[in-house]
Amino acid sequence: MKATRFAGLADAKAHIGQEIGLGDWMLIDQDRVNAFAEVTGDRQWIHVDVERATRESPFGAPIAHGYLTLSLLAKFAGECIAVDGIKLAVNYGLNRVRFAAPVKVGSRVRARFVLAAVEDIPGGAQMLWQATVEIEGSDKPACVAEMVTRWYF
Repeated sequence: MKATRFAGLADAKAHIGQEIGLGDWMLIDQDRVNAFAEVTGDRQWIHVDVERATRESPFGAPIAHGYLTLSLLAKFAGECIAVDGIKLAVNYGLNRVRFAAPVKVGSRVRARFVLAAVEDIPGGAQMLWQATVEIEGSDKPACVAEMVTRWYF
């Protein structure tokens, strides 16, 4: 399954409860983790010190920041969800986020989206998405989140 293009809001409402999209696999490499560490100031050794993380961490390797994994939802949503006639789409927030499994550097991740609810708001709609970030070859997801977006028409 790839991206879903909605013909408009009524079409989106007809898809409530359905899987909407599945992103492409994306490699989480050390350069991306290091860049995220620099941008956020979170330079904890478990993320950026490859030798120490390999030697001392319970994961046997450096891992991506949970917030790096979460931030990728915007990229994956852009790959998976499109709607005709929209003027603006904004992230409105998150209701619930859990990091179920670490993403080891060198792993590949992708996201899966289910449209859970649509609520009319002035000028548009508020969308509730069940988002799951999967790790290739793992039974446990890296992240599960209730993502809230708003579409303005």
